[in-house]
Amino acid sequence: MRITVAYAAPGVEAIETLTLHAGATVADAVAASGMVARYSLPASVTYAIHGQRARPDTPLAEGDRVELVRPLVADARAMRRERAAQAPLPRTPKA
Repeated sequence: MRITVAYAAPGVEAIETLTLHAGATVADAVAASGMVARYSLPASVTYAIHGQRARPDTPLAEGDRVELVRPLVADARAMRRERAAQAPLPRTPKA
């Protein structure tokens, strides 16, 4: 079956199309792509299939796209709260 493995980072965009045996898992696809070693990815890298989180033992189907997902550098919600606390919106007087 044909599987695509994708990884993106600032300055890097990699897509590999692989042919794997039936019953292959996310871990099999990632290992066959060689991207973890090629891009020196940390052990904290996680996986997704078509944007949905996946575990290494998740079985693959024909045409799946496995994505290597980097850990977040900052929590978007926490950053918004921090910005809001630093510069609150002006209050409008009630009429």
